[in-house]
Amino acid sequence: MVGTLAIIAAALFTGAAVYINVAEQPARLRLPEPAMLTQWKASYARAAVMQASLALAGGLLGLLESTASEDWLWALGAIVLLSAWPYTLLLIKPTNDKLNATQPDAATVETRRLVETWGRLHAGRSAIGAIATILYLLAVS
Repeated sequence: MVGTLAIIAAALFTGAAVYINVAEQPARLRLPEPAMLTQWKASYARAAVMQASLALAGGLLGLLESTASEDWLWALGAIVLLSAWPYTLLLIKPTNDKLNATQPDAATVETRRLVETWGRLHAGRSAIGAIATILYLLAVS
């Protein structure tokens, strides 16, 4: 049951990250800069909590399953999924901070470049989730 929950959490994390990259990000980039930034801020505030929680829960559940099953694939998947935290804090957070510090009415072409950069960096989170989910699925096969 723990492994199943780990897979679900990893797959939900991945699905949310991919949705952001393939649907939400392209749509927001079609907006004028002030609206684009307003949408990014609202979305980011909600998505950050959800994705951080899913990465943590899925990673911890994977570690528990690894201990119970003595299968290193669960541990590897957990480490990959938990790596979303340092990846976000070290690589994405500086861009987040700049975007959060900008008021929508002050958004410029540079703000757009930051949102575009953020999207490319966020694709790394999609990859992290996909790799972790695949490792978890390999562990049960």
